Amino acid sequence: SIGIGPPLAVGCAVACPGRRVINFQADGSGLYSTPALWTQANEHLDVTTIVCANNTYQILKVEQQKQRLPANQPNAKRLTSLGDPKVDWVSLAKGYGVDATAVNTAEALHAALLKSFDTSGPFLIEARL
Repeated sequence: SIGIGPPLAVGCAVACPGRRVINFQADGSGLYSTPALWTQANEHLDVTTIVCANNTYQILKVEQQKQRLPANQPNAKRLTSLGDPKVDWVSLAKGYGVDATAVNTAEALHAALLKSFDTSGPFLIEARL
């Protein structure tokens, strides 16, 4: 289901206090439920959200292919792009009260994960692909 990751992470964190929840999230799907970040901050939930930011609604491209719709037309590209404007997940998370950082390498992702594990409350990592 599109966008269900962040709300499910809230539920997991409420059900299992004292255990960090990791939400691995695509950027397009995650845009459907950003208010869950506010809930994580408001409830001080230990959730690490990793947003795989490829700046596209990949699932919609898949659905286009399944329906055999032309993907190379300007409107099809525009409807599946998150690049104009690009979503700044770090600023978005901070606006909801969630600490956040962006990473571009596996080493930086590892360091950010360790930081999130040492952080009380929610933490978002934008993994720029």
